[in-house]
Amino acid sequence: MQFSSLVFLICAALITTVLCEADYYKILGVDKKASEKEIKSAYRALSKKFHPDKNPGDEDAHHKFIEVGEAYEVLSDDEKRSTYDRYGHDGLKNGGRPNGGGGGFDPFADFFGFGRQNHQQQRGKPRGHDADVNVDLSLKDFYTGTDFKFDVEMQNLCSKCEGTGSSDGKTHQCGGCNGSGVKVMKRQLAPGMFQQFQTTCDECGGKGKIITHKCKHCGGQAVTRGVRHFEFYVEPGTARDFTHKFKGDGDHSPDWEAGDLLVHLKERSHTNSGYRRRYNDLYRTEVLSLKEALFGEWKREILFFDDDNVTLTRKKGEVVMDGDVEVVKHKGMPILEGAEEFGDLIIEYKVIYPGGAKDQKIFRDEL
Repeated sequence: MQFSSLVFLICAALITTVLCEADYYKILGVDKKASEKEIKSAYRALSKKFHPDKNPGDEDAHHKFIEVGEAYEVLSDDEKRSTYDRYGHDGLKNGGRPNGGGGGFDPFADFFGFGRQNHQQQRGKPRGHDADVNVDLSLKDFYTGTDFKFDVEMQNLCSKCEGTGSSDGKTHQCGGCNGSGVKVMKRQLAPGMFQQFQTTCDECGGKGKIITHKCKHCGGQAVTRGVRHFEFYVEPGTARDFTHKFKGDGDHSPDWEAGDLLVHLKERSHTNSGYRRRYNDLYRTEVLSLKEALFGEWKREILFFDDDNVTLTRKKGEVVMDGDVEVVKHKGMPILEGAEEFGDLIIEYKVIYPGGAKDQKIFRDEL
């Protein structure tokens, strides 16, 4: 009977140990069937909420931020997510196997507190969040191409202490956890029987190191805010809503691998000179009076993006109906990587009919 009770207590403790690793879905607050868009949306909201800039000196927020980044790193990767869904944390540690060699989950080693690496060695640095910038360009910019330069304020490693947070560049091993970032705690399960488990070190906040002399420039935070300069070339024919990626140019920190800076290109509709873009074609509405529509004998020069005007003309007696369409070949948008190919310009004619009696009299006089 005593033996059975002992086995039960050990099994219960082992189950507790297995379940104590945080659920990535719960960390992001999403369902296990969540879409990629839902996961990304949850990650962005939480990473902003717990970002170190908004929570200076808050160690709980700092660890939550790292935890959120780690969860997103796994759930945003189809292969890692599949492995995690099948095998959990253990599968991620062992290359997709539920219990492989090289440091896999050993329940008895976990239970009695030996044979485990510290959590920093197992997990490595999480990935930081991506930063987003919206850029408004004119339709002409998308047509001709343009060199675009911009500045954006980002988080950078402190230039004075080189991201150490220390004025003398030195950090010291935390005495509370001996540099592991975790403390080993014991819990009594029964008389003479204890469970050993790990928890984040409360003295160093899980970093494994202590700063004695804080850098005055960054206040020991290891990071500062500052403006970075970026530039890139928008190719002629680039799609609106295209996203240009500056890899690794997100916010910098010694605690995570930098995410990317994502530049989203938008089109300013009020500067399109009367043209509308649909895929590789351009559309324009041209308004004619009833006299022009019925009798022809008119000519118009339309200003175009490449300064080579488009000529629209009708000979005497040529009739244009309301809603008629004229196609000007190869005067649309450049086709990206299309060997200097272009779409078409579609002219849609709108005929204005006389309104009141006064307008009708003027029209009869013209006839």
